[in-house]
Order: sequence, then structure tokens, then C-alpha cells
Amino acid sequence: MSTNRESFEQLVRNSAIDIRCTDLFDTAPRPIPNLDRDRIEGLFLGLAIGDSLGNTSESRKPSDRKTQFGEIRDYQYNHHAGAAVGLPSDDTQMTFWAIESMLEEGGFNPEQVSLAFTREQIFGIGSNVKQFVAAAKSGKGTWHSWGPKSAGNGALMRIAPAILPHLREPSADLWIDAALLGMLTHNDSASNASCVAFVGMLWDLLGMTETPVPSWWTRRFVEIAGELETHDRYEVRFGPHKGRRTSLCGLIEDLLPQAGSRNVLDACYDWGSGAFLIETVPSVLCILERHGHDPEEAIVRAVNDTRDNDTIAAIVGAAVGALHGRSRLPQRWLDGLIGRIRKNDDGAVFRLLDKAIETFAPLRASGTSIGKESNFHVH
Repeated sequence: MSTNRESFEQLVRNSAIDIRCTDLFDTAPRPIPNLDRDRIEGLFLGLAIGDSLGNTSESRKPSDRKTQFGEIRDYQYNHHAGAAVGLPSDDTQMTFWAIESMLEEGGFNPEQVSLAFTREQIFGIGSNVKQFVAAAKSGKGTWHSWGPKSAGNGALMRIAPAILPHLREPSADLWIDAALLGMLTHNDSASNASCVAFVGMLWDLLGMTETPVPSWWTRRFVEIAGELETHDRYEVRFGPHKGRRTSLCGLIEDLLPQAGSRNVLDACYDWGSGAFLIETVPSVLCILERHGHDPEEAIVRAVNDTRDNDTIAAIVGAAVGALHGRSRLPQRWLDGLIGRIRKNDDGAVFRLLDKAIETFAPLRASGTSIGKESNFHVH
């Protein structure tokens, strides 16, 4: 029994992790067939690209962003570099700090990842991560008590590295690592359930040989997260459901079918597209349902049509990158990505990704092509 499993089971017994413990945590994911480097690189570089494309216009209303920038399809001028290049915010930083820690430890050590999140300047740090950092530096408690109860999107944006230590030998510990990695900064039912669900979706996407049908994205998310959410309810801030108190998956099951064929901008305007998970997750799923077959357009829509656009684009970028691979991401985006995770460490993203693939992933050399939409569905 792994140390992380022991920690998870103790947290569950003590009601110290906000998640329902189901049979999922004893169920190994199926091995990923024909896993290749292109898809893993696509996952993590898609995340970094989405973050970098969005963070120069973060938190603006889409209409105000369009007035200032027009339609954003390339990196904007960044005053930190004095050029129009791809620089990171906290999404990329915390994702790759987690990878860096996993490489140092030979796997996921929750305490060491927690400490890694506190050592460096975080670009664009969110309020909940500030609380986490303050708690960690206070000297009080331990790693599993530092994360506030928050349904912000700050854990979901950096959850992808949970996959890495399990690529060689898939086991049920994948789900435990996803839950523990998520709870470090956001110990909340919607956040923990979303983190586990997204890790499951990324795992599936890495093994797909065809683009899933549009309905797969929401169906698969709810299939996993719906079983893991507790009785927590969240108040909707915008749209026709404003004032309603609901679970995340309950809201998603109402919103996404109603969105129908509406474009991303209009749908996301209705329910909001901020850093609150009940806005972020519907926005991510809406974009992927409509544009998951086209990685460039999916990321562009996330960047232009949502409010918390760097994080939503990072999450979307990870998904379409895992599905389509690095080879399907626009070369101009890859060329302009500086790859920093600190102030002056250009290329760190690429170096860490190379080492992580070498360390954790049994790979074949060439990419896997993605064909037309299929009825792929994982039970």
C-alpha cells in the first residue's frame, strides 16, 4: 500500500478531504494503447500555450477585450519580455513546479509539492492560493490542512501532472494522487471531484485514436465527478439559474443541453465564465463540445470568449493537446512560447517535459493521428 493511499484513507476516515470515497479509488484505469511522446507533449504544451495566450488579457469582459485587442489568435505584447511572446502565469508555473517535484522525488509526494508551491514568486497568484501559501508558511498544521475550502479553479488548472507517475504502470492510485494533488490548495467538493474527473478525461484522451462525439465531454465529466461530489451546494451568480443553489454536476446537466447549438461567447456570457468552478467547468465543456475537433479554434475561443481566459484556455489546451498532440498545435505558438516557470529560466518547460517523459512514460516514437468523430466512450 502506497504512502499516498494510506494518507488518503486516513483523510477520508477523518473527514479531512472533501470528496466521496467510491469504488473508483480501487479501480485501475485501463492502460493507454500506443502512448506516444507527441500526445504527452501536446497535453502539457497545450496547457502552457493556452495560459500564455490568455494571461495578457485576463479577467476582462470579452466585449472589452475585443475592443482593445480585436480577436486574439497570437501572443500579445508582454511588458515583462518587451515583445509579443508566450510567458506564463500561475497556471503554467504550478503545473511545472509539480512536475519538477515529481522528478526530484521519483513520484508524487504531496508535502514536497506543497512546499514547491511556496518557494517562488507566483505570477498572478489567486486569492485562495495566497491563503494556502500563508497557511503553509505559518508553521501551523501539515500539508493536508493548508488548502482552504474553495470552489475556485486554481487546483483544476494545474492537475494534469497527476497522470505522469502512472503512465508506466497504471493503477488505482492515479485517482488518489489526483484527489490529493487537487486538495493541496482547494479542499472543496466541486474542486476535488473536478480534478479527479479531468485527470480521468485526460487519461482517456491520450489513448483515443478518433475525436469523441461532442456529447462525450460532458457525459464523461459528469460520469466521474457526479459520484465524487458531496452534499455541498453553490450559489449561481449569473444567468437564468441566478440565485439557485446546486451541485456542480447538477448545474452542468441543466446548462449544457440547454446551450444547444449556441456559440461559445453567448453561452458563456449567460452563465458567467469566471474563476468559480460552476462557471469555469461549463465553459470548458462547452468549448470542447463545439471545437474539440480543432485544437487551434478551441484554444482561440477560450482566450477570446471567456472572462478567466488564461485558466480556461489552459484547461482546454491540455485537453485538445492530449487528444491531438503537439504536432497539431500551431507551430507559431510553439515557436513563441518562451517556456519560463520563473523570471529568468527560459526553456524550463521544455527541459522538464523532456525529463518527465524520459522518466515516467513508456513511449513509441511517432504520433497517433486523429480521425473523424467517433462514438468512443469509456465506461
